[in-house]
Amino acid sequence: MRSPQLEEKLKSLPQSPGVYLMKDDDGQVLYVGKAVVLKNRVRSYFQDSARLAPKVRAMMRHVMDMEYIATTTEVEALILEATLIKQMKPHYNIRLKDDKAYPYLRLTWEEDFPRLLIARKPAEDGSRYFGPYPRAQAVRDTIRLLRKIFPIRNCTNPKFRNAARPCLEYHIGHCQAPCQGWVDKETYRATMKQVERFLEGRQDEVEKDLVRRLNAAAENLEFEKAAELRNQVQAIREVREPQKVAAGTQRELDAIHWALRDDEALVQIFRVRQGRLSGREALTLTGVEGAKDEDIAQAFLLQYYSNAQDIPPEILIAALPDDVKELTEWLKSRRGGTVSVKVPQRGEKAALLAMVKKNAEMARDEGLRKEALQERHVHDGLLGLQHALGLEHLPHRMECYDISNTQGTESVASMVVFTDGKPDKSQYRRFKIRTVEGPNDFQSMYEVIGRRFRHRELAEDNPGLKRFATLPDLVIIDGGRGQLGYAVRAMQEIGVEVPVFGLAKQHEWLFEPDSPNPIILDRDSAALKMLQHLRDEAHRFAITFHRQLRTRRNLKSLLDDVPGIGPKRKKALLRAYPNLEAIQSASVDDLGNLPGMSRTAAESVLEYLRKNQVRGSSS
Repeated sequence: MRSPQLEEKLKSLPQSPGVYLMKDDDGQVLYVGKAVVLKNRVRSYFQDSARLAPKVRAMMRHVMDMEYIATTTEVEALILEATLIKQMKPHYNIRLKDDKAYPYLRLTWEEDFPRLLIARKPAEDGSRYFGPYPRAQAVRDTIRLLRKIFPIRNCTNPKFRNAARPCLEYHIGHCQAPCQGWVDKETYRATMKQVERFLEGRQDEVEKDLVRRLNAAAENLEFEKAAELRNQVQAIREVREPQKVAAGTQRELDAIHWALRDDEALVQIFRVRQGRLSGREALTLTGVEGAKDEDIAQAFLLQYYSNAQDIPPEILIAALPDDVKELTEWLKSRRGGTVSVKVPQRGEKAALLAMVKKNAEMARDEGLRKEALQERHVHDGLLGLQHALGLEHLPHRMECYDISNTQGTESVASMVVFTDGKPDKSQYRRFKIRTVEGPNDFQSMYEVIGRRFRHRELAEDNPGLKRFATLPDLVIIDGGRGQLGYAVRAMQEIGVEVPVFGLAKQHEWLFEPDSPNPIILDRDSAALKMLQHLRDEAHRFAITFHRQLRTRRNLKSLLDDVPGIGPKRKKALLRAYPNLEAIQSASVDDLGNLPGMSRTAAESVLEYLRKNQVRGSSS
């Protein structure tokens, strides 16, 4: 039954391009779509449900409201649709999984002596960004490789400014010591230009230029310089050696195909630059169940290339989107040059796309195999714990607690939760110890366990505590008999009866309340490995929280000594920057734009840190 307000909106839909948003009765956006003619497209949803696709039919059962945004052109509607999907992540849209987390490689051209860094998103800051990459490790491997070929500095800007002598990187040949003025700005930036061309996939050009400079150095009897250039040429040739030559000598393209698995499309992209396969990426689209290949192609192209810094002139893909004309216009505007999107039917390009498809299918099958092995391992671990600990049933929810402090200061505790044998990070909790002074892990554990289970009693009336409402099937205390005894005492005082054990790190033995004998699990058992994973997560989570508090305390103390920085400005700095390293790396403009700050105050902060040669620390 449609509401009168919705009926009015349907009647007032314009005959123009635009974007529409389907909402449930809570106002949550369920779906974002694009229309060439809003009136025709939106009204097509509100017809006999038997004529709708299954996924659309399921969505329309929840649609209670609708909004639309009219645009001037179809291309504008296309771009707006992609932006809103990325922002809102509607349940029924096809979405690029965790695309915000994919890292980029940043070449800092805005610095006199540029560096290579990992960045989480591109910014308009003068740097050149490459990516996104599907794994941070791929970015680190790329940086490591390039630093073997080219002498690139990797020190932070504060260390660079304050360096009294060249570091170890210079002595092992990985840096030219620009901090000491031993290489001029123009020469260093020329080297970084080679790095940029290498990252663009133009290794042929880089090699030719290095060979030319090598020959010139040899003719001028500059043998040391010639040896360095020779090593760079050899390194580049080693990198290029295994690359598969793809379809022509100068071709530049991306080839894209996918394999389906349940509600996901596992996408593979092969990058071809100057006729060589220069890299590949594996990404995942979710929400594809029931979608046509054309829909998958459109969703991927829009969401992937909206962030990509390198768009080739040619894109091969498994299916052409319905809006391929508008998509092509948008890609052209993003690239600043012609772009063609096509489905090759024969020849080398079709063979290349078939190879990409095969890789996508192999990745899917390998993923399924690993998931099956992991599920079996998890089930074996839970079953092993049930038998070894005498539990009535498999432990659906397990909780582990750990204490962290430094000589009794900044004492904190962590609560880590595994659901069905897997980390459930949405349930993790951290505690600041309130009632204990000094390094007393026993009393700290007593306080934390008491607070956790008292929160359970209050959860029904306090929405902020609702995640404490579930009673665990198993509690693990990181520590031996001492910590376990205090935890048991806290639970008994509250009247909570839950199986609880202590896991002592020295021998990896389990201790049970009121039992003199430890429970010793087989070292290679899935049960012990699961408990170790649970305990290690609790330790990591507690240590991370403790370091954050300690760093904030030290930073807060330091800012008290900076002239012109009062409570309000200190608060603004602490909110904007997690540690001293971040403040030192910021510009005067960045600091000056913070609430309550001025350019003079920002200069005062940076001048104080430089003058006192304060070193940054993330811990």
